[in-house]
Amino acid sequence: MRKVAQVVLILVMVTGLTSAGLAFENDVEPVDVQQTAKSPDNTLALVLAYIGFGLMVGLAGSGSAIGVVAGGSATVGALKKKEEGFGSYMLLSALPGTQGLYGFGGFFILNLVISGQDGGWMALNSMQGAAILGAGLMLGIAGLVSGKMQGQVCANGIAGIADGYDVFGKTLILAVFPELYAIVAFAATFLISQGL
Repeated sequence: MRKVAQVVLILVMVTGLTSAGLAFENDVEPVDVQQTAKSPDNTLALVLAYIGFGLMVGLAGSGSAIGVVAGGSATVGALKKKEEGFGSYMLLSALPGTQGLYGFGGFFILNLVISGQDGGWMALNSMQGAAILGAGLMLGIAGLVSGKMQGQVCANGIAGIADGYDVFGKTLILAVFPELYAIVAFAATFLISQGL
């Protein structure tokens, strides 16, 4: 939990620095697409968007990786006790992998919206860049924490199955609860994309 707090602190510091830069930029008026295509005056907007995309995909993917490793490690231990439950172990181990998919899905949706606007990425303004940064922080942190916690639930369920308890269905239900918050963050990212 201490590492998560350190990651959040770093993200808050990055957000503060980029917000300070945002305060000095006053290009919230409509962008002339032809002028922007010649020289990118939207550097801050692009930086904010790229940081947001990096956080979105990177943190959500990291949460999935941590959760899947927790489930996989529990599976290896469980196979020593009870080998015939491998199908259940594998499904529970793979369940935290969905958070990384939500991060990539959020990137895909926002990228389509920006690419589809007049002027594409060169017409991105600072408010849109800030919105992508916010979506990246939200979805990235939700994916990181929920993936890690879901992995712990699944690992405990795998250990219970290996000990001879019939807890597969109950573990599956309990493991969905942390994922719900990654789904909510993904839905909010979709709503943000509609406002761009």
